[in-house]
Amino acid sequence: MEDAVDRIGQPWGARTVYGRHESWPGRVDTFLADGVAAASVQRWVQAASILHSDGDAMDIAVADGRMVGVRGREVDRVNRGRLGPKDLFGWQANGSRDRLTRPLVRRDGRLVETDWDTAMDLVAARSSELLDERGPGAVGFYTSGQLFLEEYYTLAVLARGGIGTNHLDGNTRLCTATAGEALKESFGSDGQPGSYDDIDHADAIAFFGHNIAETQPVQWMRVLDRLAGTDPPRLLCVDPRPTRVAERAAVHLAPRGGTNVALLHALLHETIRHDRIDQAFIAAHTVGFDELAATVADCTPKWAAEICDVPAARIEEAAELVGTAEALLSTVLQGVYQSHQATAAAVQVNNLHLLRGMLGRPGAGVLQMNGQPSAQNTRECGADGDLPGFRNWQNDAHVADLARVWNVTPETIPHYAPPTHAMQMFRYAEQGSIRMLWISGTNPAVSLPELSRIRSILTQERLFTVVQDIFLTETAQLADVVLPAATWGEKTGTLTNADRTVHLSRKAVEPPGEARPDLDIFLDYAQRMDFRDKDGALLIDWSDPESAFEAWKRCSAGRPCDYTGLSYAKLDDASGIQWPCNEAAPEGTARLYTKGVDWARPDLCESYGKDLETGASQDVVEYRSLNPDGKAMLKAAAYWPPHEQPDEEHPFQLTTGRTLYHFHTRTKTGRAPQLNDAAPDVWVEISTQDADRLNLGEGDLVDVRSTRGLLRGRLRVTGIRPGLLFVPFHYGYWDTSGGSGPEAGTPGRAANETTITDWDPASKQPLFKTAAAALVLIERGDGRPSPAPTTTASAPAVAGAAPPTAGGEAAHATQEPARFPHRREEGAQ
Repeated sequence: MEDAVDRIGQPWGARTVYGRHESWPGRVDTFLADGVAAASVQRWVQAASILHSDGDAMDIAVADGRMVGVRGREVDRVNRGRLGPKDLFGWQANGSRDRLTRPLVRRDGRLVETDWDTAMDLVAARSSELLDERGPGAVGFYTSGQLFLEEYYTLAVLARGGIGTNHLDGNTRLCTATAGEALKESFGSDGQPGSYDDIDHADAIAFFGHNIAETQPVQWMRVLDRLAGTDPPRLLCVDPRPTRVAERAAVHLAPRGGTNVALLHALLHETIRHDRIDQAFIAAHTVGFDELAATVADCTPKWAAEICDVPAARIEEAAELVGTAEALLSTVLQGVYQSHQATAAAVQVNNLHLLRGMLGRPGAGVLQMNGQPSAQNTRECGADGDLPGFRNWQNDAHVADLARVWNVTPETIPHYAPPTHAMQMFRYAEQGSIRMLWISGTNPAVSLPELSRIRSILTQERLFTVVQDIFLTETAQLADVVLPAATWGEKTGTLTNADRTVHLSRKAVEPPGEARPDLDIFLDYAQRMDFRDKDGALLIDWSDPESAFEAWKRCSAGRPCDYTGLSYAKLDDASGIQWPCNEAAPEGTARLYTKGVDWARPDLCESYGKDLETGASQDVVEYRSLNPDGKAMLKAAAYWPPHEQPDEEHPFQLTTGRTLYHFHTRTKTGRAPQLNDAAPDVWVEISTQDADRLNLGEGDLVDVRSTRGLLRGRLRVTGIRPGLLFVPFHYGYWDTSGGSGPEAGTPGRAANETTITDWDPASKQPLFKTAAAALVLIERGDGRPSPAPTTTASAPAVAGAAPPTAGGEAAHATQEPARFPHRREEGAQ
């Protein structure tokens, strides 16, 4: 048990060393509220994290009907009892005094409290009016990556089978759409090939745009424990920032933003040139080798070095590391997914593994990671732009099969065009074709690009906006109806993590006031709308989480994400289990593709694929001609420069991202005192070289400006690559006087005031990594520190550049004098 360790100052805790091919030892992390002794805990309730995609299993401590702490579940395969800082402290937000407890409706421009019947009748009435006047295309649903499987599936059924709209997507479009698209492009279907257990067996691990130390901290603990043991893995880190991963890497590449495809082409070039490929695997299990080889034939390390601004010799070292490993594990996240040519780059990582035959065995796998705890569920259940069960919207047999499950006619299910992605939904709302938008569990007024545009859309008189959340977020403040939701620990449901592990999270306490579980809200709406199947029976005939789970199992039967072998009782007994879990694999499936690719056949595949450069969809005839036997696809794509380039007026590239201590828009973590004190406000990272050149120092107040807007924050000087600025995207306005956005004439605080409305052509994922920006000095720091933590990738270039801050000393620890004096000469622009 690790109760005494300061998990803000030492976020990854103490080491439990183990060697290659050994089992990861357990370590139970616990945190109880002040004044609560372990003996006073009346019961422990099984749950799993909703503050990252690890799926860390935990128990909730309950005393006198309230949450009083958490502990890790040592029996669980994912975390073996460990918890990250967000898990240990984030639960405290559930008890915040500003929780939504009653529905709100807009009257005379103000949100006022009302009862549930009034609020839901208003939502149902507006839905019915729009269906009568404009048809199902007038209604859109935008959901989260933090609800439960049962809620997503219910939403998908009511939206696609009840309303009949094509407009249903999740904020997973911002974080994991490229993961799903890349897996479909390479393997014909979504579903992670690898497993977290591969960390125990790999002799090389490559992190492509994945700061695992801060986004999946428990799995970074696992890597650290391997590094401290016998036969440790060699690490490759591709990241422009000096992350904790980069510090431990054998090779660290910090490429120019938007050049991932060029870098990966060079790695593939070297892999083929040195014959580090598995020719037997390629012949037996893939198509497309000749085209890929021709595409990368001239992509030498020297060529890539010019584009990426990294030394050719280092690219050669990276190619040697991944090309000679006997068991290579690769992980990919937002540094690829939210950057230029996102899907094309992610697919090249898959290509690397297919060329080397690095799939389907311990230590050899790909994790196209997720950013949110239940992002995998949105993709499985059809709440993110796909049909439920990884069915193909272009395949009439798949649509008919889904219609059979729901007992509706195939024509009821919209499949006349690709499901509408989130960015297009907001464009439709902007143009007026979507007139009702139901937003559940997400905060687009902070998380989407170009926030001034998003606010103007959400405040349109003609758009009827429903927001379902646990706090009065920036988005909720702009709504016409606000529905108070219950959250984790206050409801029961399942969630599936990034390596396909399904966990059951039980209700521990009652929600505050009149707040209701999201499932109950969706069921109430379905009842008021009286959705029926083709025989006149209720379309949605389940009434609680367990019956919803059983309904989902029927939908998943025979599909890649088969849940038919799972049950609430089984998940209670065994904690986390990886799908597919069925009669053939009753204990779950550790790795996919152990005997070759099995879901890429034309009649089975989830997608016929897209052109990686243009996003144009292929049809079944083209797919069948290229891949008649359903093998893995080695898909090529040319490198193209980013759409927005730095210029004289905007000389920097701007990238946004996460910090260890916060999740998304801080609606929970900002209300947990330990986490908020560790990173209390926005900051701007700049390289030592650029700071010296521009005569800037630690703590200087600066504006970051793009053609779309500006934000203001204090400067942190780090080892980030020159020419690049980094801003964490978590900070909005709910805890400022403005509330829903910057007040007139005041600078912004949210990173997305500056980001660009642009998205990847294949995955439709917005780009947050390649905006062009200017930096303007507002005032000298005069000893005032940056609020950035020093324990993470945001650490100052020389330890001690920031003195401690009140309440967050551990995350701002100092050792040496500041690297940059606070100068008073000319500023920088």
